[in-house]
Amino acid sequence: MTSGALFIVTAPSGAGKTSLVRELVKDDDSLCISVSHTTRPRREGERDGVDYFFVDREEFERKRDADAFLEHAEVYGHYYGTSREWVQQHREQGLDVILEIDWQGAEQVRKLDPTACSIFILPPSVETLRQRLETRALDDANTIERRMRQARQELAQSRKSDYLVINEEFERALADIRAIIRSRHLRREEQQFRYANLMNSL
Repeated sequence: MTSGALFIVTAPSGAGKTSLVRELVKDDDSLCISVSHTTRPRREGERDGVDYFFVDREEFERKRDADAFLEHAEVYGHYYGTSREWVQQHREQGLDVILEIDWQGAEQVRKLDPTACSIFILPPSVETLRQRLETRALDDANTIERRMRQARQELAQSRKSDYLVINEEFERALADIRAIIRSRHLRREEQQFRYANLMNSL
């Protein structure tokens, strides 16, 4: 069995990253979303160990200092981190793992694992991004302004990704991401391993 691939999906808040990733894995048993550790408060409806592993700052810092995270970052005053062990276990089971993380974390992962495939989700325009943030009604006006400032910095990081997907029309963006994942598994190295008997007979 070949080990699963690692995909990094990054986007500014409000670009539709979470909705796309959740739809992506809904009917595909070969894909899973990495469950991150975070120190932010749990929101209504969120489940520990499913949406996030919710920990306090002391526990997070203890894990960070023990090098337990593949990547970690502080975002809006809260820590987020991806467990090395969790990702490795799931990849060894042959599952593709999707890291839904910010650009800081993406840079850390790319340095540790150059084979990771990075996908950046872009909104069709900055105006659309603002409208989406306002429509979802999760943040007050000050927070939206802060997220917009952060988004402009994040958009500048998109050039470092392997692929860019414009989320103007949801189904089209979803199809684009699926095509990227499919193409990753058609790389020569992976196909040679999967079809070793065929290749050796040629």
